Amino acid sequence: MANIGLIVLIYILLNFYGYILMNIDKKRAIKNEWRISEKKLWVISIVGGALGVTIGMKHFRHKTKHFSFKYFLPLLSLLTLALYVFFIINLA
Repeated sequence: MANIGLIVLIYILLNFYGYILMNIDKKRAIKNEWRISEKKLWVISIVGGALGVTIGMKHFRHKTKHFSFKYFLPLLSLLTLALYVFFIINLA
């Protein structure tokens, strides 16, 4: 049972981190400062933070013109959510 709580906590933290990264990157873009790499955003998304990055993208209106972010990120959100749910169900 503790494993399930840990998986849920990791999922929540990754998504919160992804959301915060989009906020930081948007602010840096406005100020024309050093940016967070798209590679880092994708890595966070692939390991489970895609939902947070997607919500951040829509909330901060950031990277919405990038085809890969606009279409593949929401799809990856569903995929990672399904994967985490699969692991939770199989650990129960």
